[in-house]
Amino acid sequence: MSADPTQKASQIRLLILDVDGVLTDGGLQLDDHGNEYKTFNSLDGHGIRMLLDSGIEVAIITGRQSAIVDYRMGDLGVKHIYQGCRNKLPAFHQLIADTGIDAKQVAYIGDDLADLAIMNRVGLAVAVQNAHSFVKQHSDLVTTTRGGSGAVREVSDLILQSQSLLEALQQAYLE
Repeated sequence: MSADPTQKASQIRLLILDVDGVLTDGGLQLDDHGNEYKTFNSLDGHGIRMLLDSGIEVAIITGRQSAIVDYRMGDLGVKHIYQGCRNKLPAFHQLIADTGIDAKQVAYIGDDLADLAIMNRVGLAVAVQNAHSFVKQHSDLVTTTRGGSGAVREVSDLILQSQSLLEALQQAYLE
């Protein structure tokens, strides 16, 4: 793990998220007809909105395809959504090309082996607390919070704090 993830966070202009295990607890809820259900944490959602409001891009790159993800991310204002990416690297390269953001200015939050190809290329690689141990070993930071339980908010706050943006955002709620 990196000695100073806060320094790396101060350079971030784009946060990329996996979905299952990061924005959710990793469980897959299916009914008898194959309809899928996901539970998202509202703290994570607010962290995403604060990043977007601060000019920091947010993107999704996930291996599964789900209308629920389109709906939730659309509700939050996330414009960069790549689903059905068994190999996530081509989506990452496309996203970098589309945004013009240098890979060293990107943070990625993952939980499993499919996330490592991107995590090895970004400025800040983050594993959620309940990530696979091998993924944790190859991360700059491991959250104290589990995926689906506020881990994205933890990283959002770190990025905003490291860029001296968090306090003003929080103070605005006291007015």
